[in-house]
Formats: sequence, structure tokens, C-alpha cells
Amino acid sequence: MSIAAHLVVTLHYVLTDVLKDPRVLDDSAARNQPLEYLHGHDNIVPGLERALAGHRAGDETSVTLSPAEAYGERDEALVREVGREAFGAAEPTPGSRFQTEGEAGPQVVTVLAVDGNKVTVDTNHPLAGRTLRYDVRIVGVRDATRAELAKGHPLAPDVDASSVEDSKVL
Repeated sequence: MSIAAHLVVTLHYVLTDVLKDPRVLDDSAARNQPLEYLHGHDNIVPGLERALAGHRAGDETSVTLSPAEAYGERDEALVREVGREAFGAAEPTPGSRFQTEGEAGPQVVTVLAVDGNKVTVDTNHPLAGRTLRYDVRIVGVRDATRAELAKGHPLAPDVDASSVEDSKVL
């Protein structure tokens, strides 16, 4: 079965930044945690999803993605100062990351600097602006369940499919 829309794909990958930092940024096999996603539902970066279309279980491929095909270009307008009180009881330190609710859903905020009651934060994705290489091994490709199609992503094997409304199936 070839990778196409509405199929669940399981894969292992090694992620590196080919221009800025040649060290491995992430390795799903080393973590013993394959990535499982629903193809065609924006579950992974667009360039990688396009590159995987048509491949089959057992295939291996490498793809280099420009920032626009991955996590986007850096936007300096997303670097700003906020008051220390925005962190509540948490102690912001340069390099620390927090998850917050943004306009488009959850977002990661990286603390760049702390100066008294002012904290400089960056809401760009941590990999924005980077040219990334994915070395991928496709482990499996299967039909999505009705529940997975309704939710828009793969579900854990123990999820009760009857709890998902049929009216939401694509």
C-alpha cells in the first residue's frame, strides 16, 4: 500500500539541520518511538508529507526541506518583551521553554533574556528558519479507522471508537 491521503503512516526518522548545526536534532529510533501520523491531515510539516507520498512500508528516503517547507521562516516580530508576571510562579531563565495558548492554538515560547521585570521571549517555532534534513524509514502504512478520520489523527489502540461521533467522519 502506497502512502496517500487518509492512510496512517508509521515511520522512524533522523532529523538534522544541514546548514547551521550538523548534529542530530532528533532520532525517533534512538528514542524507540516511531512517529505515526494521518497522511493528508496536516499532522507533519508540509514538505515532508509531500515527499513521503507514494512511498511504501520498507522504503527509506532522505529529504532536505527549506524553512518554508518545514517550520517557516523566522519572524522577528515574534520576538517581544513581556512582564515577568506572565510566567506566574515559574522562573523564566534564558533558554527555557514554556507552552502557552496562542491565537492559533498551543505554542512554544522560548525565553531569550531576563532583565529585572522584563522578559524577552520568542514565539517562533524553535526550528523556524532552519534547513532541515529528514532521513526516513517507513515502517508501516495502513487504512485509518473511522474514528481516526473523524479526529484527524491516529488514535491509541485502546481508544474506544464508539465515543467518536459518526457525523464527523470525512
